[in-house]
Amino acid sequence: MSDEATAAPESRQERKQRTRRAILDAALDQLADNGFGSLSLRRLTKAAGIVPTAFYRHFSTLDELGLSLVDESFMTLRGLIREVRRGDPAPETLIDRSVDVLVVQLEEHKAHFRFIGRERQGGSPTLREAIRHELDLFERELVTDLARMPGLERWGAADLHVLASLFVDLMVAAAGELVSPSAEQPATRRQMIENLRNQARMIVVGAVGWEPLGEA
Repeated sequence: MSDEATAAPESRQERKQRTRRAILDAALDQLADNGFGSLSLRRLTKAAGIVPTAFYRHFSTLDELGLSLVDESFMTLRGLIREVRRGDPAPETLIDRSVDVLVVQLEEHKAHFRFIGRERQGGSPTLREAIRHELDLFERELVTDLARMPGLERWGAADLHVLASLFVDLMVAAAGELVSPSAEQPATRRQMIENLRNQARMIVVGAVGWEPLGEA
């Protein structure tokens, strides 16, 4: 008997997960060049191969679908960044590891990060807030790491949050460039990545000479 004939039948839960995945993938395709506000339930369900009423078995609203895309976009990145920071690496090592992780994630999940870059600045207030929350989590985790680094022991919370914010803003801006059409050119992409590394190193150099602010 063939493998196909002896394969176990797909369970109800497996069918549900497959349909949910089809909806999410169809949404990313629909949002490749347009904002979330342009998403049409009729076009989306047609692309996913389901009837419109079946959508509501998986998501109560389009915003809930958008929140799932936000969570997917950050979920793997969160885990990888935590792994990068394991062992309290030196600042230069942390920069290189973080840039490498970001570049790989952007290449593997380009559609997700194009969606994030677009929705961070406009569109649904619900999605903007969710994205802001995810970035705030990155910033708070980075503050904890920075506080353990040599030379920053005297820094207060305000200083550490400013430094962490600079890093997060730099990474977000670089992510937008690295998923843009111009980054498809290998030479341009290499230059963007090198610029990102140098900008991050400049932030570290500036931090070394920073005189900590007094706590309010």
